[in-house]
Amino acid sequence: MLFLFLASAMAWLPLSAQNGSIRGHVYDKESGVPIAFGTVQLFSQSDTLGTNTDIEGFFSFGHLPKGHYQLLITYVGYDSIALDIDLKAGQIFYRQFNMAESSIKLGTVQVSARKSAAKSNVQISKLNVSPKEIRALPSVGGEADIAQYLPVLPGIISTGDQGGQLYVRGGSPIQNLILLDGMTIYNPFHSIGFFSVFETDIIRNVEVHTGGFGASYGGRISAIIDINTREGDKKQFSGKISANPFMGKILVEGPLKKLKEAGSGSTSVLFTAKKSYIDKTSPALYPYAESVIESGRGLPYSFTDLYGKLSTLSGNGSKAEIFGFRFQDAVDYSIASLNWLSSGGGATFKLVPPNSSLIMGGNVAFSDYNISLQEEDDSPRRSRISSYSAQLKFSYFGYNNEVNYGFAFTGLSTDFQFRNFLGVTIQQLDFTTELAGFINYRQKLGKLIVEPGLRIQMYASQQKTQLEPRFAAKLNASDHLRFKLAGGLYSQNLLSTVNERDVVNLFVGFLSGPEQTIFEPGTHNPTQDRLQKAIHAVVGLEMDLGPRWELQLESYYKGFTQLIELNRNKLSAQDPDYSTLTGNARGVDLSLRYSSPRSYLWFTYSLGQVLRNDGEQIYPTIFDRRHNINALFSYTLGGDKSWEFSLRWNYGSPFPFTQTQGFYGQINFTEQGLNTNPATTNPPIGILYASQRNGGRLLPYHRLDVSLKKNFDFGLEIIASVTNAYNRKNIFYIDRRTTKRVDQLPWLPSIGLSYSW
Repeated sequence: MLFLFLASAMAWLPLSAQNGSIRGHVYDKESGVPIAFGTVQLFSQSDTLGTNTDIEGFFSFGHLPKGHYQLLITYVGYDSIALDIDLKAGQIFYRQFNMAESSIKLGTVQVSARKSAAKSNVQISKLNVSPKEIRALPSVGGEADIAQYLPVLPGIISTGDQGGQLYVRGGSPIQNLILLDGMTIYNPFHSIGFFSVFETDIIRNVEVHTGGFGASYGGRISAIIDINTREGDKKQFSGKISANPFMGKILVEGPLKKLKEAGSGSTSVLFTAKKSYIDKTSPALYPYAESVIESGRGLPYSFTDLYGKLSTLSGNGSKAEIFGFRFQDAVDYSIASLNWLSSGGGATFKLVPPNSSLIMGGNVAFSDYNISLQEEDDSPRRSRISSYSAQLKFSYFGYNNEVNYGFAFTGLSTDFQFRNFLGVTIQQLDFTTELAGFINYRQKLGKLIVEPGLRIQMYASQQKTQLEPRFAAKLNASDHLRFKLAGGLYSQNLLSTVNERDVVNLFVGFLSGPEQTIFEPGTHNPTQDRLQKAIHAVVGLEMDLGPRWELQLESYYKGFTQLIELNRNKLSAQDPDYSTLTGNARGVDLSLRYSSPRSYLWFTYSLGQVLRNDGEQIYPTIFDRRHNINALFSYTLGGDKSWEFSLRWNYGSPFPFTQTQGFYGQINFTEQGLNTNPATTNPPIGILYASQRNGGRLLPYHRLDVSLKKNFDFGLEIIASVTNAYNRKNIFYIDRRTTKRVDQLPWLPSIGLSYSW
């Protein structure tokens, strides 16, 4: 393939026998935890180079002429490390560095790793989320969770506390790729929307790409959420147990082979489990919250999450990991009962050859998701998807440039069955494969950083190959002002069974793209292909408003040139199973951040519009929230900073909905045929919807959460929290037949305890 030749040529073109490399890993001296996003500078007589460590603490300077260099590594709260290096011609210098926590109080001195990284990377529509930031959020039951943090990010909309889904800059959940250590997670959120399947205490970093993402990601047309977990403790066995009214959990970790000194290897294990029991505790603690079920039964949610990992690190920075997971969820409303099980496992590796400038990594993974829903109309739905994936990545670090390229394979097996209200059954049993190749190139040109990329995505079942160019750039106009832009083409073959007329959006099934002919919206003209496709364009700026203030502003456009959805309202078996749409999303996201040794403030505002065109009318989607505001504040109290107070306030303008025009009797003529007497029969009630789709608006949503945390020296932590502190009655749904209104969850006070050893 021409693509493979170009990728290899670009990676090896800069190599020279006279040029060398300086690289290394940076770890915390006491725990062995990688120092992520630390600042690394390399000084020579002729130039000064700078970079940041990645989430594994790795850095690399390549294509260096022989000579004398001074390496300087700095990170907030740690003593800096300086090293003189005499680099020989063609030498690849590698070392592990262990940073010790500083004994000097920094006071008002602020060194921001985030600001340093912003100057050396484009990072448009990309947010890095750390466990520390997640824990700063007021947490339900004292359990900090990424599900509660993601809706704070600009451009991300959540549809509620119960069965809620995330919509990222106009894209639906099926258009978001969720990764856990390289494994695809098909349903990351439990039915009670406060909790995800991910355990905060083992997260190393979360990368959220809300648009314009690079060529290394593919198979989705809206957004990427890439979650990486850390290794187990490399030096001692430790753990944590916690309990609150919602759940209990345990974490154990430790070394099988201890990390003893720089240059030595280690092997560690990590295991975490959490189990909910809110269905048992809520009748006594929150009886007033049972608005969607029969009184006395308790909140109808239960889940169990298990995750384990084995990690091996060599002395030269190479590593290998094996991991597995099992996530289970169940909910029993009066109108529907649902169960799903997600399980899988995989392995990753990274090779840092001592005599090569190429870094190679990869992963293999398996993920299975099985869901079933039983509604009160006795029409069962079930869906199962299994995926197998493998990926190889190669990286070359040059002089002010970097090349990343690789190849990915995915196999998808889908098994779906659904019967609609007319008794028409839709089924799919399919297996398909996807093959992709990608290349990203990053080059610093003075104050300009450019990142062109190309992805080739091949869909076997569709007999279609997509060329998807990507591009991003940043201009460091000054030390305090940066301009950036990104864009690209995107495609995917995976579909969702979610329908926006669902009263409770619980059932999330999956199908591969149709192999039958589909037609352009509102016509009988066959489409050119059977893929979902989009184009992204993003422009923005970053501004440092002093040593503690940061401002980011981004404007985006997503053009959904072809969307495909399941035709759940087909009247007969001869009707098509799928229909097509087009649409667009546009908006502006603003983020203002303040950080000091004791306080943290983050304010975000999103203005957006999301429209769809089904060939008959242009209408807003059910998640078209025009205005969304989040304010997060955290303050540390006490001389030893053992107290922490946090609050978060969210406001969202009303969601659209399709209004009810009237009712009719759904008379069934199948039993008595023409002898059926409409005057004496008692048919079920049918609904006549208004002709304008999503022409109405519900009520605005707003909620205040607060928490107070106390840490003790012997490992105990107590968290008191109140969710929905002023008991706002936010609408969940209205039963159209009875006109009964059901609200989201009311105020929920709680106390949580945890103990670490």
